[in-house]
Amino acid sequence: MAAGDGEPVLQSKSVCVVGGGMAGLAAARELRREGHAVTVMEQSSDVGGQWLYDPRTDVEDPLGAVAPVRVPSSIYSCLRLISPREAIGFSDFQFLPSQGAGRDPRRFPGHREMHCYLQDFCDAFGLMDAVRLNTRVLRVALAAMSTSKAKATHRWAVRSVRRLHGTDEYDDDAEEDEELFDAVVVATGHYAQPMLPSGIQGMGEWRRRQLHSHSYRTPEPFRGEAVVVVGGGDSGKDIALDLCHVAREVHLAASSEVATPAMLRMLANHGDVLRLHPRIRQLHADGRVEFADGSSVVADTVIYCTGYAYSFPFLDTGGAVTVGDNGYVVGPLFEHVFPPSLAPTLSFVGVPRKIPIPWFLEVQARWVAQVLSGRRELPPEEEMLRCVEENLCAREAAGVPRKLTHNIGGIEPHAIFEFGEKYCDIAPLEEWKKELMVSSVVSMMDDVETFRDLANDSENVHKGLQEWRLGAAALLKVKQNRPITTPVDTEGDGL
Repeated sequence: MAAGDGEPVLQSKSVCVVGGGMAGLAAARELRREGHAVTVMEQSSDVGGQWLYDPRTDVEDPLGAVAPVRVPSSIYSCLRLISPREAIGFSDFQFLPSQGAGRDPRRFPGHREMHCYLQDFCDAFGLMDAVRLNTRVLRVALAAMSTSKAKATHRWAVRSVRRLHGTDEYDDDAEEDEELFDAVVVATGHYAQPMLPSGIQGMGEWRRRQLHSHSYRTPEPFRGEAVVVVGGGDSGKDIALDLCHVAREVHLAASSEVATPAMLRMLANHGDVLRLHPRIRQLHADGRVEFADGSSVVADTVIYCTGYAYSFPFLDTGGAVTVGDNGYVVGPLFEHVFPPSLAPTLSFVGVPRKIPIPWFLEVQARWVAQVLSGRRELPPEEEMLRCVEENLCAREAAGVPRKLTHNIGGIEPHAIFEFGEKYCDIAPLEEWKKELMVSSVVSMMDDVETFRDLANDSENVHKGLQEWRLGAAALLKVKQNRPITTPVDTEGDGL
């Protein structure tokens, strides 16, 4: 403790952040702010993670059945955000619209705009000197115990290999590097390892084209085909609509037998091409795809938009952290961040689903950084384990499937907004931002094709947006060093 003021003596740790995407950059910024020495290892040629669009696909493994996948990004060309930019940016680096060349100032921009925003964030906070690009982490494992007068803590050995210069391959004969760190933050996201459906007979024997949405980029390769899209989630609807422009037939097989308002509207708008079906029962050798109601179609391609599993093939914790329930659950994790037996030197940023990103990642990252420095303390291991178990039991009693363990946005939205105040004194999102996000979700459930470009803001949201735009104008004034007399005009861009 510091003499006289009751404040803890803060410690600086050497920290390896695995992943240079949104979660990794958030972690790097917060760790540096707290005085830690940070090394970010990113396997791609640029920062951005999933938001770094890669037109290539893994032709050798289109189903993404082998971990780790060779092409890490799962972004398809037509993807646009489903959350409004005004509500989701970093707390002190808002996702402002830009009118620059190649930028997308819409409220719900395309994926390239998000990547530009992450590059801007990285540049603004000088993070690139901490990032090692083209570096794949092969193994993270406990190395030794670091002993101090206060307590013994774990240290971590991180083994990595760099990609051959000017190529997309890793040299099998390249010398691997192994380094010791005081702590490791796993920030690899959860959209890289495809999850395939169980219960479909004949998948292994079907000789026509099958792929996971991870390997989908553009509709052109499917021109004139009959395509079955499996999964009625966000990517399933996006890809089905994208295919309607070029395919002969598009058959959307959803797990729910009841069509949602959004699906009914899709059918009304594209009924000449699009059909809705229940889940698939079997793939037949003659090309038929048989559905649960006994109907069938002859298809050229089946695309599985069936989500992603958590996967950390590099992480060796001796069983202290596992991925269970068919890839849906990482545990045990206290508040989805710290494994109790290895905390605080091992942590995860970005495990929860259905959250406002990158804001929530910033909150998690700040908590991790402050715990490592000693500014904040975690409960004892036994208490953290008890909290994890109590949370799982409460969800089970409420009828929540275990596969939704990390879906805190869809199950416990209040927990998202309370997290920052509870653990690291980050103010919750403004009420108008919460209202804007909720109204966007409601609009999306009604019409997935048009909700992004229809502004129907309440008076409260409109007032918040005015203040947000004034802030944007002020920032532009600072950046461009020129007088600004009116807020940025974004009325024509869906803001």
